[in-house]
Amino acid sequence: MAIEPKNIEIRNSDIAIEWSDSHIGVFSGRTLRLNCHCASCVEEWTGRKLLDPVNVPSDIEALDYIRIGRYAIQILWSDGHETGIYPFEMLRELCPCGEC
Repeated sequence: MAIEPKNIEIRNSDIAIEWSDSHIGVFSGRTLRLNCHCASCVEEWTGRKLLDPVNVPSDIEALDYIRIGRYAIQILWSDGHETGIYPFEMLRELCPCGEC
């Protein structure tokens, strides 16, 4: 069975995810926003990043999220961006804890 989030909590500019294995990862909103892989942020054919980090505010916040099936979440950002899908596998790989 794949590791899935047990709980997701928005904490101002951070997002905390408690995983099914009880590990908790706290992600900076800006880090997640900069890692968006939607077609507006990454060129589909080449994989070249289109999102300029200068255009992402340092205090960007996740306003809300929805679960996409059993594999991802979609986040509504304070800059109005909402098309990115964040697969759970990618989120676990981005975990900044040092253990992951």
